[in-house]
Amino acid sequence: MKAGEIRTERLLARGARFAPSASLLARLLAPGFRKVLDRIDARLAHGSLRAHLPDGTTRLLGGHAPGFEVEVWLRDWRALVRLATQGSIGWYRAYEAGEWEASDMVALFALFSANARSLGGTARSSGPFRWLAHTAHRLNRNSRPGAARNVAAHYDLGNDFYAAWLDDTMTYSSALFAPEATPSKSAQFMSELRAGQIRKMTAIANRIRPPAGGRVLEIGCGWGMQAKIMASLQYVEVDAISLSREQLAWARARRDASPQELFGEIAYRQQDYRDVTGQYDAIVSVEMVEALGREYWGEFLDCIVRCLKPGGRAAIQFISMADDLFETYAASADFIQAYIFPGGLLIKRSEFRILAEQRGLTWCEEADFGPDYARTLELWRSRFDAAVAEDRLPAGFDDRFVRLWRYYLAYCEGGFRAGTINVHQVTLVKE
Repeated sequence: MKAGEIRTERLLARGARFAPSASLLARLLAPGFRKVLDRIDARLAHGSLRAHLPDGTTRLLGGHAPGFEVEVWLRDWRALVRLATQGSIGWYRAYEAGEWEASDMVALFALFSANARSLGGTARSSGPFRWLAHTAHRLNRNSRPGAARNVAAHYDLGNDFYAAWLDDTMTYSSALFAPEATPSKSAQFMSELRAGQIRKMTAIANRIRPPAGGRVLEIGCGWGMQAKIMASLQYVEVDAISLSREQLAWARARRDASPQELFGEIAYRQQDYRDVTGQYDAIVSVEMVEALGREYWGEFLDCIVRCLKPGGRAAIQFISMADDLFETYAASADFIQAYIFPGGLLIKRSEFRILAEQRGLTWCEEADFGPDYARTLELWRSRFDAAVAEDRLPAGFDDRFVRLWRYYLAYCEGGFRAGTINVHQVTLVKE
């Protein structure tokens, strides 16, 4: 078995812990299939789903008001059992088993996400399945050893894998695109994705306003481009930390390959944020806090308070779940937590802000740009498909993995297009 196939099996096996087989339930619950469809039909407040059913009939669900529209071909009734009992984890398992397909995956996920409030528990895990998923997710909590394992679980797919479909900045977070009416001049000389990533990283850097020669801490530095931009353009010394050995190796190699571009030094360190000491003029963290889990939000903010000089500024980019949907979302585990980001949890913005302000951090200059994340994911998905078609993925990534990754990118894009998840930049100022 090739290395990539081993990794694929590990990802799928990890998700399998969250949901048992649905074949027995399908036989037991067969009379209830129509009732499941009836509930979905009644609760799709916006948009519609045209369902082609296993018995050869077709049924229109929803259609009560304008919204996302999609067709689904249901090959096996078990898909409905998985959806009704195991939520998004079960729906993925049904997809992986070939029990359904859709005309537009993004539109399907956007439809369900946009109707999350009216659907209620119709498409969420329930009963023992909900308890099982929540328990399995708790085993992935981000203690110090747990955080190291969780980072490795996602990023040990390898730098060559990510380099095949990210842009050359190797940035794995939302881009920030220029308004269509005022396109960036620099975009004429680079791809839309690269231009958007440079614009995002520049916006983060501009929030912190460090003095020339000052010290900046970056928590969760990825492949190192944000630190390089700050050291190159702001004349600062940067301590950039991560738990990923692969990412740090890439970042150090890129730094050492072009030292003439840096006006300040960069130290890339493998370190947990909880172990950071020292005082910094500014702190940056881009889409790291949603990897921590709710119980660790306070510790993350404690790190900022401890390490930031009085009057210093921290620039944070984070992904949130809509406040009114958060508690239900957090009570179980979804497809992303089961198969992609173990231990992760999107942010409840209102709660995170309260925690920051309780620690003497002033919350200011917030900017929200969820549609930009939807566009970023669309571009990533296109680049991923091109890499697959051109056989540019590293050896060993099999068809099951490719289907998993396409599903993941479409699933996330649908959430942002529906507006139930959002991405924000905010500045925190230490009083």
